Amino acid sequence: MEDGTPAQSKTCGNGIKKAFSHPIASFLAGFRFLTIVPISWKQDKDQHYFKASLLWFPLLGLCIGGITSLFISLVSGYLPGSVLAVAGMILLAGISGCLHLDGLADSFDGLLSSRPRKRALEIMRDSHVGAMGVLGLIFVLLGKYAALSSLDPIVMLQAFILIPMTGRLAILLSMAILPYARKNDGLGLLFYSPDSRYIALFASLYVFVIVTFFSFVSILLLIFAILTPLFLFSFWCQRKLGGATGDTLGAICELTELSVAVAFCVSYSV
Repeated sequence: MEDGTPAQSKTCGNGIKKAFSHPIASFLAGFRFLTIVPISWKQDKDQHYFKASLLWFPLLGLCIGGITSLFISLVSGYLPGSVLAVAGMILLAGISGCLHLDGLADSFDGLLSSRPRKRALEIMRDSHVGAMGVLGLIFVLLGKYAALSSLDPIVMLQAFILIPMTGRLAILLSMAILPYARKNDGLGLLFYSPDSRYIALFASLYVFVIVTFFSFVSILLLIFAILTPLFLFSFWCQRKLGGATGDTLGAICELTELSVAVAFCVSYSV
């Protein structure tokens, strides 16, 4: 234990330092992972910057939300609120290549199975979507639609800006409180590092500043909307799987987006 502590302490903060020393490369590595937008500059170096790119995840979510909100604003005068909500949801999912929705479906298949931990992890790795995964997708997408379509178009634009950022922040927070559940394999190993907690803390601070500046929704309500699904779902993952996987990180992103969408409804109905 004593031999490992100094070495580990030296690595703490390296991810943040690398993100700031190579901001464009680390930002683009995260951008390429989280979106389907074809930007090839320095793509061959992405594996060196994946861990550092975590710092920019919420900011990347803000960019995704900004693109979606801009599109919705251009067509808001021609379409009813319900159609705008669907269009925005499709655009959010499309830009991300349905990455997090796929994780949500796989997570529900594994977590809602009655199988032991090892078998549940194998089920989550299966490319086929089971009944529980389909139900999970239906409930979350219906919940998002119900929340977003009930908002005034102006408020809906604000929600589409904020929701993707909070979802990506939830990914970082989940990584900070849960160990990686798989041994020596899995997509999550590209990102997990001793810096996970430091990155999550730093990202939380700048997200707080952004939200405070825009004042889209009550800060306390927003914190509650982020932390509630985070802790409940993390507890479930810890009990069932022994930690997080790439799929559960995608799932917590989607669940947090749903929770924050509902928070907008509560905030603007009071």
